[in-house]
Amino acid sequence: MIILQIYADNPLRNFHYLIACPQTRDTMVIDPLDVGKCLDAAAEQDLNITKILNTHEHWDHIDGNAQMKEKTGAKIYAHHGAMEKIGNVDVGLRAADMVAIGTSVILKALDTPGHTNSHLCLLSESDQPALFCGDTLFNAGAGNCHNGGNPDDLYDTFSEQLDLLPDNVRVYPGHDYIVNNLEFTLDREPSNVEARKMLEKLRGQDPHDAYITTMADERRINSFFRLNNPDIIQKLQNENAEISDKPEPREIFKALRQLRNNW
Repeated sequence: MIILQIYADNPLRNFHYLIACPQTRDTMVIDPLDVGKCLDAAAEQDLNITKILNTHEHWDHIDGNAQMKEKTGAKIYAHHGAMEKIGNVDVGLRAADMVAIGTSVILKALDTPGHTNSHLCLLSESDQPALFCGDTLFNAGAGNCHNGGNPDDLYDTFSEQLDLLPDNVRVYPGHDYIVNNLEFTLDREPSNVEARKMLEKLRGQDPHDAYITTMADERRINSFFRLNNPDIIQKLQNENAEISDKPEPREIFKALRQLRNNW
């Protein structure tokens, strides 16, 4: 499996992805906002874009669809619940549907609500375990719930799906937010040595050559996977009298998400 991460170099810091079969060169492009950059990367690697995948319906993930389809003839895939909002979708995907790319790449659709009600992640379970997670999971962070999402749904997605993934799964999100997210982790958990080391390493990194985390990394540096950490819990209780004496993980997750909204 060939994976090309393409940085859009825009104010929203979008990432696009080309996922290709090495044998046939058939390729899926994920969330192609900057069509030119995606087409240039495909041409440079002699890749043939046959599928477009939208993780969700927000404009910065779908606005390149029409141009990309015009240039390549690719079919558009998206969550079955977002088809009307996106428009011109050829294939609506449901949980556990499989998407083949060429002869050697198969990705499983995960139904991952929270950032929006109809959000997909794609999981490769090959010898290169990888999660293409749109705006659900970010490196060291979690998606917001501002525009069509719900924090309870996002917690369920994290606890019932993402946190069950193996440590060696690599994480490919829809935006480059890792530095800000690590700063948030350290604000919540100043004693997190792993997060501090990573922040020192990545501050000022070139997002065109971004660091790729794994789920093992996320469990060490991402507050949204560290809901039982006593330092995180204690600081929330010190700051917010509404946090219960023995809070459940959902309560901590939602409190963190609310704080991150204003970070």
